[in-house]
Amino acid sequence: VQLQASGGGLVQAGGSLRLSCAASGRTYSTYTVGWFRQAPGKEREFVAAINYSGLSIAYTDSVKGRFTISRDGAKNTVYLEMNSLKPEDTAVYYCAAGGYLLSRSRYDYTFWGQGTQVTVSS
Repeated sequence: VQLQASGGGLVQAGGSLRLSCAASGRTYSTYTVGWFRQAPGKEREFVAAINYSGLSIAYTDSVKGRFTISRDGAKNTVYLEMNSLKPEDTAVYYCAAGGYLLSRSRYDYTFWGQGTQVTVSS
């Protein structure tokens, strides 16, 4: 499975962005997909995850109510809709796939995309 993350950019606080994670490989639709982010000097942290069916979803507390994860099986793509962005959301965002259970741990994900930069100005 190869993952391609896109959609990052520079946005003002309060703005919105939609990240996409497009995948190749027939087994992608059977995997849980997660979004993680890493700010300079910080550990990579969990943001959101969605299981293969889309019926099980998890978010880190700091993005609940602002971010929405979804997946389109026909397009082999997982999205992260980010609204009400804050400067503290600034980071490189990575998508990852792996496993069948919803997980917040980066060690449970096998395949990783290259990352897309999100910068939120105040």
